[in-house]
Amino acid sequence: MDISAIHTEEDYNAAMARIEVLMDAESNTPEGDELEILGTLVHTYEEINYPIEAPDPIEFIKNVMEFRGYNQKDFADLLNSRSRASELLKKSRPLSLKHIRIISGTWDIPVEPLVQEYKLKLQA
Repeated sequence: MDISAIHTEEDYNAAMARIEVLMDAESNTPEGDELEILGTLVHTYEEINYPIEAPDPIEFIKNVMEFRGYNQKDFADLLNSRSRASELLKKSRPLSLKHIRIISGTWDIPVEPLVQEYKLKLQA
């Protein structure tokens, strides 16, 4: 097992190629340990070099809706207002604390992604 830190894209590509070879390695074997260590190194390198930014609150809501098969009518029913749901999804109105509590509580999703700041679209 010859493992070293991943500092460059070349190191990263070599680690990924080695992971591909080791993909079926059994746990608690030298190959399994190498796979686990390389996976950790690759994960750390990717977090540093290819960070994924969290979506803004409205994109988060849209992702939840898509994942769960909800549509805008479901969102409007949740908020008890078709116009409010439309305004929120178009980013022409900010989420209120009341909206956040309803969405989080009813859909059982964390509050944290909903309380992030985001830009509203200007009215024409």
